[in-house]
Amino acid sequence: MTAGPPLIAPLAALALAACGADPESADGPRPAYAGIGAEERLRFTGTEPFWGGDVSGATLVYSTPEDPDGEAIAVERFAGLGGLSWSGTLDDVPFVLAAAEAPCSDGMSDRTYPFTIMLQVRGETRSGCGWTDTRPFTGPEAP
Repeated sequence: MTAGPPLIAPLAALALAACGADPESADGPRPAYAGIGAEERLRFTGTEPFWGGDVSGATLVYSTPEDPDGEAIAVERFAGLGGLSWSGTLDDVPFVLAAAEAPCSDGMSDRTYPFTIMLQVRGETRSGCGWTDTRPFTGPEAP
């Protein structure tokens, strides 16, 4: 058996952990994160290098300045305790996007986003921000 890329575990931990809390509480098991509905669209963006896209259902679209229309990726959704993750493959390499409910700034605009995003793509780990229609960013529409 071969181990997956070393960065998958930290990304999965982001979606699974809830501030280090034990999934078993005195009242029994804690429910999985439900802050983003299964069919709700999560949009995400990151900088250095610029990237973005959205995910809804079992399809994630990942875009870059070199590919502004993006590439559709079939993904599986996992609801952990503190967030969600979507995993699939891009160019035969594992692709993982994890979203946790935590305020986020892209560092380039005056926007504040409700979700922090971690992305593993083509062997790199990137961080960014995310939002949904029901949980939009605050700040200027066009930074």
